[in-house]
Amino acid sequence: MSIASIKSALSGLKSLVIGLGVTGRAFCDKNVTVIYPQEEVDNLSTYRGHVELIGKEDAPSVPKCMACGLCARACPSNCFTILCPVPAKDGETNCNQEMGPAPQKGSKAPAEFILDFSLCSLCGQCVKACATGGLQYSNNPYMTSVDRNDFKFDLIELLRKEALKRTM
Repeated sequence: MSIASIKSALSGLKSLVIGLGVTGRAFCDKNVTVIYPQEEVDNLSTYRGHVELIGKEDAPSVPKCMACGLCARACPSNCFTILCPVPAKDGETNCNQEMGPAPQKGSKAPAEFILDFSLCSLCGQCVKACATGGLQYSNNPYMTSVDRNDFKFDLIELLRKEALKRTM
């Protein structure tokens, strides 16, 4: 046996002991994985779920949104559809209220605010761009489905349901 092969064997043994030490420390550390049916996650303060509307302080079922369309323009994924009532032209009456994309002249609130969460990349540009602070992230981590259409949310309807829950 030559000295070179002995050095090589000792180097390999040293590497093995260091690797086993790292594995042993990780094996003895506290488990951080949550096994869902038995346990639930308790710290959701930093979780970024889908975007949702924030209600006004005096009327929680009415969104702070002023239908400016900044969030839709800032979104790189084009996952928002914001529709507002189109104002009637001079001398005309609008029996069937037409809807058009936000912003519409004279419209102060959206009539429809649809989020297609299947397109959303959770970049946060819409929340940053909102002039009124009317958007926030949801804390709901339990969204699963096999149908893509289940991830199209009417955010105004969700806000109304949430406000109704709080009053009960």
